[in-house]
Amino acid sequence: MALCGDAVMVLYYDIAGDNADHDDWHTYEHLHERLSTQGFLRATRWVAEPGAPKYMVIYEVTGTDVATSSAYLARLNNPTPWTASMMSRFRGMVRGFCTVVASSGFGLGNAAVSVRFTPVEGRESNLKDWLAQEVMPAMASRRGMASVQLLQPAPPPPMTKEQSMRGPDTPMSWILLATAYDSEALGRAIAEQLGPEALQRFGASPQTVRGSYALHYTVTAQEVARTAPNPPLHPEVRETSGARR
Repeated sequence: MALCGDAVMVLYYDIAGDNADHDDWHTYEHLHERLSTQGFLRATRWVAEPGAPKYMVIYEVTGTDVATSSAYLARLNNPTPWTASMMSRFRGMVRGFCTVVASSGFGLGNAAVSVRFTPVEGRESNLKDWLAQEVMPAMASRRGMASVQLLQPAPPPPMTKEQSMRGPDTPMSWILLATAYDSEALGRAIAEQLGPEALQRFGASPQTVRGSYALHYTVTAQEVARTAPNPPLHPEVRETSGARR
């Protein structure tokens, strides 16, 4: 299994303005804060190559109950000054917690494809069984592949101060997430095993969203626990490219 837990929180979004500023905030402050919260295990930031939304961020968590935990909600309702300044720049946020309902292969490749879809009502089990028993093992067994996960969305998390600052999030759909160390092999696996027609034939609605991503940054809760958080930065210091301590 490629993931560190049985559940994840997934986010897709774009950023207005400077992406480098977002990446600095996300790496310097935000991921350390999130991964120091009980229940968070690992975070990976992915960037679209090419396409939109620009970012896919995955937090591996101990369970979907993290969404309503007091520790997590306390962070969301008390954003840092830098986080508060970033919230208005988020665009098209799709966010939700999901349960990992099937997994094939192991490890994490540096190339990913996410396929977002919605099962037709009453055909959820048929679609899930086909993906878990046929499609995913066939994809994971191919040369160049790492792992494939099937993610089923949990109920939307509650509204918080952070979300109110950026606007309501779009609820999460089902996701098939595949990673590989060979991006061309990943593209072939998706094309041959998971065409849109096959998804519809086995019970998915016609509307699917596919995105290709490259791994940008990753960090675990174990690393965070061994590393002190960076000191807060004054807005003028955030633009400095040299040492900031």
